[in-house]
Amino acid sequence: MTAPHGGPLAGIRIVEFDAIGPVPLAGMILSDLGAEIIRIGRPGSAARVNSSGNAILMRGRKTTELDLKDKAQRDQAMELIAGADAMLEGQRPGVMERLGLGPEDCLAHNPKLVYGRMTGWGQDGPLSQTAGHDIDYIAITGALGSMGRKDAPPPPPLNLVGDYGGGTMFLIMGVLAAILSAKQTGKGQVVDAAMTDGASILMSMFYAFHGIGMWQAEREANLLDGGTPFYRCYETSDGLYMAVGCLEPQFFAAFLDKLDLDPEEFPQQDRGIWPKMVETFETKFASRTRDEWAAHFDGSDACVAPVLSIAEAPEHPHNAARQTFGEHGGVTHPMPAPRFSETPSAIGEDSGAIGIDDAIARWSP
Repeated sequence: MTAPHGGPLAGIRIVEFDAIGPVPLAGMILSDLGAEIIRIGRPGSAARVNSSGNAILMRGRKTTELDLKDKAQRDQAMELIAGADAMLEGQRPGVMERLGLGPEDCLAHNPKLVYGRMTGWGQDGPLSQTAGHDIDYIAITGALGSMGRKDAPPPPPLNLVGDYGGGTMFLIMGVLAAILSAKQTGKGQVVDAAMTDGASILMSMFYAFHGIGMWQAEREANLLDGGTPFYRCYETSDGLYMAVGCLEPQFFAAFLDKLDLDPEEFPQQDRGIWPKMVETFETKFASRTRDEWAAHFDGSDACVAPVLSIAEAPEHPHNAARQTFGEHGGVTHPMPAPRFSETPSAIGEDSGAIGIDDAIARWSP
């Protein structure tokens, strides 16, 4: 599914400086949406773009190699930036300024530029110059401390909450909002996207619940953290799991019906019998395999689904029907999302190397 690109961002040009974590995913998504993106990487980086570890995250955009410590090559980077609508960078605060590619320098060459900055701690604050990773950033937001079993350390939730949820998605939103503003006002600006800020926003509902006494600081004691019998996972006879999420009364009733349990014996909101519920549900799910239970609940409103591995997910009938995953370059990719009725997203031209002169020529008036 290689695009002759006509996505909703067709005509938008973005320079992406090579980084780790949220920035490559942001570049991938923006490229899927139709933006033309040229990545600037260190010498030797282009050869790694199509390696197995990078084939998905680096898809859809070309990489040009520059030594930004060399003034002539730095000037070439600035020439490329001068023709862009936006740029993305993920360096520690102050690094781009020391290279002569900070916001003041770039906006002087391109007043309409949107300068997207991605960090964990933000551009300022007492931790801004400190190293960290996703788990550290979400640790100070209340997110990490709200997850997991009460009798065990909080588990790392992959890097979905900080890097990608609090980072990538807020960087993309900020950059697109600033591009819209620049189109209207003719004035660019800096977007300071920090994972600590974004992850805190993601916690909004839980802070709201906490503020009115509906959320306890203790883990595994609340509605959505495994503290209820009807929002958690249960082990099956083959050592796999089913996810149960029947929060609403009508869905809980459907769940009990599929388990052949008497609703009079299991009133949903009676916390006094929750331990008995858990024990009963554990016994029930332990009596069949995961796939047997998946077939049993299929098509019901019980809000139950099999917990699949990465290897299994692309083959799930729903994912297959929607083509949520697809083959591209011999690799299984999550396909572009969201979906648009008039300007479909798609994976862009194959990633690879491009010379800086060719990259600049592409964007010449």
